[in-house]
Amino acid sequence: MTLSASHPLMDGRTAGSPLITAYRGGAPSRRPVWFMRQAGRSLPEYRALREGIGMLDSCLRPDLASEITLQPVRRHGVDAGIFFSDIVIPLKLAGIDVDIVPGVGPVLGTPVRSAADVRALPKLEASALDPIREAVAMTVEQLGGTPLIGFAGAPFTLAAYMVEGRPSRDHLGPRTMMHADPETWQALANWAADASGEFLRAQLEAGASAGQLFDSWAGSLGLADYQRHVAPASSRALDHVRELGAPLVHFGTGTSELLVAMRDVGVDVVGVDYRLPLDEANRRLGGAVPLQGNIDPALLPAPWEVLEEHVRGVLAAGDAAPAHVVNLGHGVPPETDPAVLTRVVDLIHSIEP
Repeated sequence: MTLSASHPLMDGRTAGSPLITAYRGGAPSRRPVWFMRQAGRSLPEYRALREGIGMLDSCLRPDLASEITLQPVRRHGVDAGIFFSDIVIPLKLAGIDVDIVPGVGPVLGTPVRSAADVRALPKLEASALDPIREAVAMTVEQLGGTPLIGFAGAPFTLAAYMVEGRPSRDHLGPRTMMHADPETWQALANWAADASGEFLRAQLEAGASAGQLFDSWAGSLGLADYQRHVAPASSRALDHVRELGAPLVHFGTGTSELLVAMRDVGVDVVGVDYRLPLDEANRRLGGAVPLQGNIDPALLPAPWEVLEEHVRGVLAAGDAAPAHVVNLGHGVPPETDPAVLTRVVDLIHSIEP
């Protein structure tokens, strides 16, 4: 199964774009840049649009999700849209009681902590993803030659929320389950992998030109636990989309010691957070894979000369890699001045690749 002939990667709209060229290890016409969480709370137009509408509701209304995805592309001139959604949307669409509680994050009505709990999990039906397909199609139609990146939460991060029932600092619940009840952990991780994989596939088939797997919480794991208990599920999630031929990116926070293992699940690009310089990440990865990252979000409010020096340093370090897509080393903080992001994009585009 490959993408349809009318897909932006197949009909010529995005295949030669700076982003896709860099993701495939080529030499782009300009340095591609986009920002994780570029769509959302830092933009006044986003806050106005979302007024009185719950987070998950806004993700599941195709018109809203599409408009929110497009806002930062219009405002900042970034080289990609990142689909506006949430990693728990596949849970919601499968019928699981989950909500985003303001100031807290994803909260489940009933955590998943036993073999019986895992067996009782509903299957995510293909038809439930129709609002996602519709939103992606609407967005891609507006983006023209600018690629849309689809995304999904990696199975560990999704399963960690399911076990804890809410965000956690140390993820003791899932880390304990891996060792105390490995069969239940594996069944849960596989469920999460299939849900995330189908969610990502729906986005790619509907028109997204690349896919990114976010592992927000993998940094809480040691390498041995990651390789044994997590990497197989991440690979399984990506198995749902490999045959489509779109570039695949893997990103985690606090994952400097896991980069090689994260690449080895089978991706084209490795995202690097702000903790590790890109030239060192490239060295660890054997100089063989395009990198994405890694401007420190903490520097966005700094004086311009400080931020500019930092951005130029990130570009110089990124030049060590086979190709480099500029991004933040995590998401855009909500209090970021949008004008600063636009200025950063202009700076990056002004520097010859």
